[in-house]
Amino acid sequence: MPQDDDAGYKLLFSAPEVVRDLVLGFIPDDWLQGLDYSTLEKVPGSYVADDLRQRSDDVVWRVKTGEDWLYLYLLIEFQSAVDPFMAVRMLVYVGLLYQDLIRRQEVTPGRPLPPVLPIVLYNGDQSWTAPIDLATMMPQVPGLVADYLPRLRYLLIDENSYGAEDLAAMRNLVAAVIRFEHPAADRDLLRLIDLLNDWLAGQPELKRIFALWIRALLRRRSKNTLIIPEIRGLEELKMTLAEKFDQWAEEHKRQGLQEGRMEGRMEGRVEGETLVLQRLLFRRFGPLPNEVLARIAAASEADITRWVDRVLDAVCLEEVFLP
Repeated sequence: MPQDDDAGYKLLFSAPEVVRDLVLGFIPDDWLQGLDYSTLEKVPGSYVADDLRQRSDDVVWRVKTGEDWLYLYLLIEFQSAVDPFMAVRMLVYVGLLYQDLIRRQEVTPGRPLPPVLPIVLYNGDQSWTAPIDLATMMPQVPGLVADYLPRLRYLLIDENSYGAEDLAAMRNLVAAVIRFEHPAADRDLLRLIDLLNDWLAGQPELKRIFALWIRALLRRRSKNTLIIPEIRGLEELKMTLAEKFDQWAEEHKRQGLQEGRMEGRMEGRVEGETLVLQRLLFRRFGPLPNEVLARIAAASEADITRWVDRVLDAVCLEEVFLP
C-alpha cells in the first residue's frame, strides 16, 4: 500500500470504535463477538528486533478476554496489492510482537502467551490469490520434519467479497469505509457523509479523523487533481464537496451543450443533442443497452434536453428516464 494510504488507514484504525466494528461486522465468531470491546487498548506496533533492525506493523490492539486480563492481540495489516508472501510477513510480525511483550515483561516465564489474531484487510481491485496458510507454501515432507514445520494462518478480510446492498444494511463504520472506497456515483459520497455524521453524533474527534481520511482518499483517487482545502469536520467536508460537484456538473453540462451545438450544425440540433446524451450516459454508466438506445432514437427534443439535465445527478441509468 502506498505510504500516504497506509498512513490514512493507520489514522482511521487508531480509533477503537473502528476496530470494534471491524471485528463485530466482519469476523463471524461467537467468542469474539462476545468480548467486551470497551476494554480495547492500542499497543505499540513498531519493534526493534534482537539484531537491532527496525520493523513495523500497521496496527496492534488488545482486548480483555477474561477476569485475569489475558489479552487477545489483534494485529491488523492493510493491503492494496496482493502479496504472495503475506503469510511469511505475518509470521514475522507475530514473532516480533511476542518478542516485544517479553522484552517489556508483559509476558513472564510461567505465564501463557496471549493469543494473537493476524488480520489482513485488503482493498485492492484484483482478487486475492496469496495463500492464507503458511503450511500450503511448503512441500509435504514425511516423518519427524513435518512435526516441526512453522504454522500460521491469517484472517483475510477482502472488501471485494461484500456486496453494496449488504454493506448498506450494516450500521457499521468499516462498512462505511468500504462504501466510500467504492461509490456508485460522486453524489453517493454526500449521502455517506450525512450517514456518518448521524452515527458519530457527539464524537467530534472521530468525525475529524473520518473527514481527514475521506479527504485523503478523494485526493488519491483524483491523482491529486482535486483541490480540497483543510477541513475541520464532516459538515465542512460535505459543503466543500457539494460545491465541487456543482462546479463539475456545470462544466460537463456546458461541454455537452457545446458538443451538441457542433454536431447540430452538421447533422441537425436534435441529432447533436442525442449524441451528447449518449456520450454522457456512456461516461457515467458504461455501454448502453439496445432498448435504451432505441428509446433515445425515438425521443423528442424536449425529452432529450430533460434527460441531459438529469445525467449528472442520477444515481443509476434508470433514474435518467423517470417520467
